Amino acid sequence: MRTSLNEIKLIDEYIFKNGLIEDKLLFDAMLILNPALSNQVMWQNRTHALVLQFSRNKLKAEIESVHRQLFNEPTHQSFRQRILSLFSKQ
Repeated sequence: MRTSLNEIKLIDEYIFKNGLIEDKLLFDAMLILNPALSNQVMWQNRTHALVLQFSRNKLKAEIESVHRQLFNEPTHQSFRQRILSLFSKQ
């Protein structure tokens, strides 16, 4: 079954608690009347969670890459020494 963009928008508003209270009540009624819609909400919620996790992992990898560059490449030796001096006992 192909989900329309309007359904995706409605589900997103429901998941993220956006919109008017009247719209939420209407969507709750739609969930009761259409069990397949409940399944779509569950899958869309899982999709959002996967996208969020992917984004976090990508950001972690980018931070690790910058860390490796700054602390391992000889061109950044003075920077590395200044940073390490901040944390050394004096």
